Amino acid sequence: MTTNSIVEKILANAGQSFQNLTPAQLVQHAIKNGEGVLTDTGALMADTGEFTGRSPKDKFCVADAKTENTVWWGDVNQKFEPAKFDALLNKVIKHFEGKNIYIRDAYACADPKYRLNIRVFNETAYHNLFCNNLFLRPTAEDLKDFAPEWLIINAPSFKAVATEDGTRQHNFTMIDFTRKIILIGGSAYTGEMKKGIFTVLNYILPEEKGVLSMHCSANIGKNGDTAIFFGLSGTGKTTLSADPERKLIGDDEHGWADNSVFNFEGGCYAKCVDLTKEKEPQIFDAIQFGSLLENTRFYPGTTTVDYTNISVTENTRAAYPINLIDNIAVPSVGKTPENIFFLTADAFGVLPPISKLNVGQAMYSFISGYTAKVAGTEAGVTEPQATFSACFGRVFLPLHPGKYAKMLGEKLKANPNINVWLINTGWTGGAYGTGSRMKLSYTRAMITAALNGELNNVAYENHSVFGYAMPTACPNVPADLLNPRNTWADKAAYDTQANKLANMFVKNFEQYAAGVDGEILNSAPKATQNA
Repeated sequence: MTTNSIVEKILANAGQSFQNLTPAQLVQHAIKNGEGVLTDTGALMADTGEFTGRSPKDKFCVADAKTENTVWWGDVNQKFEPAKFDALLNKVIKHFEGKNIYIRDAYACADPKYRLNIRVFNETAYHNLFCNNLFLRPTAEDLKDFAPEWLIINAPSFKAVATEDGTRQHNFTMIDFTRKIILIGGSAYTGEMKKGIFTVLNYILPEEKGVLSMHCSANIGKNGDTAIFFGLSGTGKTTLSADPERKLIGDDEHGWADNSVFNFEGGCYAKCVDLTKEKEPQIFDAIQFGSLLENTRFYPGTTTVDYTNISVTENTRAAYPINLIDNIAVPSVGKTPENIFFLTADAFGVLPPISKLNVGQAMYSFISGYTAKVAGTEAGVTEPQATFSACFGRVFLPLHPGKYAKMLGEKLKANPNINVWLINTGWTGGAYGTGSRMKLSYTRAMITAALNGELNNVAYENHSVFGYAMPTACPNVPADLLNPRNTWADKAAYDTQANKLANMFVKNFEQYAAGVDGEILNSAPKATQNA
């Protein structure tokens, strides 16, 4: 079936169809349908049911002539047969028969050269509100001749039969890159739609357009300079990119073309656990009428959200249009970046608070995507746990991580004035439990100094194990913090810890080694002791 025939078949047999309703209309429908309730700020609050997060083990990609030799197959990208996809697609279309359906025309990629038109079919109004908030919103003029290139068909109430349909269990997210369809069933977690399109862009932009797709935030300074921030959860990516002196391009997904860095999205999908106006004023204030809250709970007897309540899930979320954030870049496009920051919360206390990476180190660090979880989060865990996620978003990568790292290296070599910085927002003076967390004020001072060019002419020394160039001075930061070994009372203990972490990096990288070149491999940390 072609895109048009699929659309026609869904519409021919559905009940009422509601296309491109306004947020106010969608909120009305959601409340009438019993999908959610209003909070005292006017936001719609809904539950996603059985699934309160993505289900990466139930994500599949159709293996065909287009993808067989291009997709990075394995536990991230699981193969699905075209014939089984066809059968499941027909089942889902039949599932829509007689049901009311919500349709949204939207697009991804703020740079018009790379715009991707999307049509979404939803069973619920609140899912359609999510798509309005997260994807880019066409103008009324755009909608007159809107032609969808990709379809998202989202049927949370449809449950697959694993033995019959070829799925692992009753829920699934599937991508057919040839026919340009994302098929979702059995899960009402809205993030599956957002990350489905991100996965699509992670394939077509590098593979077909020569654009590096990135899981990062980005902002623009007063002089028009762009900065990019990579980092896994807990490293400070959202906090550190939200700078009152700089305009936000976006907080999560971007493309880097020849002359631009552009947001893929038109909104934000922010974590809400322990949210306060004091800690995150922009997010807090954006949760207003038209915004969507997921899986949160009220203070008893009120409609005021208790953001400390994680009785449903720790992964409580808010989805809102980016224009509800102050100080944004319009449009969501910047120039070639001048500074790139890799953020890590190193709970081992080994990595420098700020260091400068050469091209090889940048590619190696990019593929590694390192941070660490602190001890005590799980029973029996008594020391920090290293966490690695390739390109800071492994589960969204349809291509081998080496492909993205190679593109990064090519861009850095083509633009030699770009600075790549590794920022450790984690521990100093010892590992978690003995050392202390790096002060946010110092981290901000280091990032500000890097952005302002104040580290361009200071002296540097190389880390003995990781080889990173560490500045010996930084404005508003005590000099004795800049070399992490100096902050440990027991220097031998530091050396042992540094070698231990280096060996973790090397061990993790073994799975990617066959897909990268010597420049990257030679940039590995040089452990002098075995793990």
